[in-house]
Amino acid sequence: MADAEPAAKPPVSGRGRRDLTTGPITRTLLAFALPTLFSNMLQSLNGSINAIWVGRFLGEDALAATSNANLIMFLMFAGVFGFGMAATILVGQNVGRRDIQEARRALGTAIGAFVGVAALIAVFGWIYAPALLRLLATPGEAMTMALAYLRVIFLSMPSAFLMVLLMMGLRGVGDSLTPLWFMLLNVFLDSTLNPVFILGLGPAPQMGIAGSAMATLVAGYGSLTAMIVYIYARDLPIRLRGPEWRFLVPDPALLRVIVAKGFPMGLQMLVVSSAALAMIGLVNREGVVVTAAYGVTQQLWTYIQMPAMAVGAAVSAMAAQNIGAGRWDRIAQITRSAVIMNLILTGGLVLLLTAVDRVALGLFLHQGSPAMPIARHIQLVGSWGFVLFGMTLVLFGVVRANGAVIGPLVILFASMFPVRLGLAYALHPTFGIEALWWSFPVGSIASAAMAIWYYKYGRWRETKLVEEINREEAEERCFADGEPGGSLQPSG
Repeated sequence: MADAEPAAKPPVSGRGRRDLTTGPITRTLLAFALPTLFSNMLQSLNGSINAIWVGRFLGEDALAATSNANLIMFLMFAGVFGFGMAATILVGQNVGRRDIQEARRALGTAIGAFVGVAALIAVFGWIYAPALLRLLATPGEAMTMALAYLRVIFLSMPSAFLMVLLMMGLRGVGDSLTPLWFMLLNVFLDSTLNPVFILGLGPAPQMGIAGSAMATLVAGYGSLTAMIVYIYARDLPIRLRGPEWRFLVPDPALLRVIVAKGFPMGLQMLVVSSAALAMIGLVNREGVVVTAAYGVTQQLWTYIQMPAMAVGAAVSAMAAQNIGAGRWDRIAQITRSAVIMNLILTGGLVLLLTAVDRVALGLFLHQGSPAMPIARHIQLVGSWGFVLFGMTLVLFGVVRANGAVIGPLVILFASMFPVRLGLAYALHPTFGIEALWWSFPVGSIASAAMAIWYYKYGRWRETKLVEEINREEAEERCFADGEPGGSLQPSG
């Protein structure tokens, strides 16, 4: 473990990037995390607005159709998220080393590999969409609309995948503001165009449920185009020029690392989603009122988790840059600051929603609803556990910044299945429905305890992410196509 600061290397800060290896840790981390938080909020808000348009104009069957299609999309994006995070860590470590060329090469490999995959998914998704919907047992009355919606959504996937990778690459070089602006543009276009294409306003065709997907498609390609223009107009660090376009041909050594590290991170999202589906199955047995109460509580929990997710993403980028720079002396301070920040942000939000839970839940339920007292009880029992789960996400963000991804996956699986769902199944005959609600904080306690142990005693510090790449190949590339002084004098 290297504690000394690397000598004679220029600062990383400049246009479109922030040096996360120097300066005050807490203030830098907060400034980096807040735009990510706002981006997450905008994304969730976009989904809510689109659901309002579909529900108001097309009814419940259309909402059911979009829900089934969106589940498929979530599973697709779970994979690209993992690979994007792996590329981000490589970008961050190389930026910490002041090696912009290798950072561009890593992102280029991810883009060249997975945008091509996204194009194939779009083609085969269009063809096999009916089979996918039948596999999900989509209700017959929603099948036609779900098919029309899903096929157009599949066509939007290449733009969505590329936008995710570019946003993650920007965060890897320390820029979290640019992704926020283009997420804002995407949300504005998508939410504005939904009624236009659904109803056929102005010159637009009336497309019904497919119009909602068409709005997503147009917003995706439009905001992606604007982002690429902006990246080149501002000469941001992730742009490719001249010989660098060869970086879009996937580098086998880099691709092996991205796949090896990205696959377990994608699996983490699948573990969470599969555990959520299993829990919904248990809740559904309790009747429609309990299901409704649980559903609206989930709406609030979506927002409660956002600060922890933003801090976790920020700490991962910050830790990656510092590890790349050899600044191990800052890692403990970064971790401590992120844990405290999560405690303040997530804990403050939990306290606020507990104080105004009747008002917050009243956005979804009328005050006389029999689901209201049940929802308030679920909120009271389960919400505080997200403070501990946020700590888990922070610790995961730190360890995966050095390429340790198997430990977090094992911990997440254990806390979700043997602990949370195991507890719910085992204690339900004795404690009834209370076993379901208390399984959430117990699972969070278990995940936090295991994450703390792994952070303190695990061997994640011994992982050498960049050194997993064949260094002889890297040296040959450097002599073959590196800019003179490119590693030490990054441009862009």
